[in-house]
Amino acid sequence: MRKQNIVLISIGFLILLFALSVYIYKSQQAKKYGFMARENASTFVREHSQTLGSDDAKVYLVEFFDPACETCSSFHSFVKQLMAVNPGKIRLVVRYAPFHDGSDYFVKILEAAGKQGKYWETLEVMYKTQGDWANHHNPQPQLIWKFLPYAGLDLGKIRNDMNDPEIAKLIQQDLADAKTLDVKKTPGFFVNGKPLTSFGYKQLQELVESEIKEKY
Repeated sequence: MRKQNIVLISIGFLILLFALSVYIYKSQQAKKYGFMARENASTFVREHSQTLGSDDAKVYLVEFFDPACETCSSFHSFVKQLMAVNPGKIRLVVRYAPFHDGSDYFVKILEAAGKQGKYWETLEVMYKTQGDWANHHNPQPQLIWKFLPYAGLDLGKIRNDMNDPEIAKLIQQDLADAKTLDVKKTPGFFVNGKPLTSFGYKQLQELVESEIKEKY
């Protein structure tokens, strides 16, 4: 009987230890990102996610985007403006939702550019020249290559690195997270885990400003 009690106590202790470990891990995740339910943190921000802004920012703006999306391009400048007027308070996290046919081609270029430390420069070039290569009636993806030198890229290395199978895996992960979060079109925004339910520039600004007011 005594041995049985010892076994039960040991099992109970192990269960408690496991629960405590899970709680600590989730707390660390929540603290790291400063928002949303602990169990959902990785759905919004993955280890591979590209981010822009201060590490100390308390407002996380997560955007699911498609490089060939015209609306994504127009919102990009607006998001940068929001960050500029709120210095150090907003951290942008970009996730991939390449819904247009062939858009994963441009995502692969972006990720390869990131290996050269030119991710954001390349995204800027893509958006500025989007009308030349992403015409939805006559898309010509190969035209992007004549604009990429403006980002200061080693094109030979880009052509090689964009074929890394890990990039294809991270695209699939982002698409899976987009599905989980019910993102059906781009851009899809979340501010500290809260979705932008009514789409528009003003609505995004109001959601961001409400979170800034709450956190600061």
